Amino acid sequence: MRNLPNLLTLLRVLLIPVFAWLVFFSAVPNRVAWALLVFAAASFTDWLDGHLARKWQVISDFGKIADPLADKLLVLSALAALTWLDPYRLVWPIFALIALRELGITILREVYKRRGIIMPADKLGKLKTVLQMAGIILALALWAWKPGAAASAAARTAAHLWFGAVTLLTLASGLNYLRPKKFTPAQEAK
Repeated sequence: MRNLPNLLTLLRVLLIPVFAWLVFFSAVPNRVAWALLVFAAASFTDWLDGHLARKWQVISDFGKIADPLADKLLVLSALAALTWLDPYRLVWPIFALIALRELGITILREVYKRRGIIMPADKLGKLKTVLQMAGIILALALWAWKPGAAASAAARTAAHLWFGAVTLLTLASGLNYLRPKKFTPAQEAK
């Protein structure tokens, strides 16, 4: 049971290619609805693994690294779909800025890990993830059940405004990781 949070993180990683296949390549009926279901389930595992890890006090270095990495991959795969596929076609800088921030923080985490320092996600980073996932779920739900409404100018404008604001929050949360006082030495991590 104590390994369940890490197993949920691994499950989330395994759901990412399933989501990507459904949204980008599948010809199954209701593919976007199925992709939404997979994305929502993967997003739920993010909350559940964190909740269980805190409740059972089984926070691990693996979880501190793998959990945010899984979140990044999940969100980026969905943002890629919202950027390059109809009906939303988000402007590419939204995807590019979020992807660059995530890549930069992932590299920074690896550099600090090699120095014996673990960088867990902070509150702003967690808020960023929740808002990204909520926006993606809403966009996918509209796309799945009301494709005509999703293609409307109002829906596209709302998606651009939402993800534009989330991009700014994403960049701001990245700045928090550049402050060394926020880091936890690996020897002190549970």
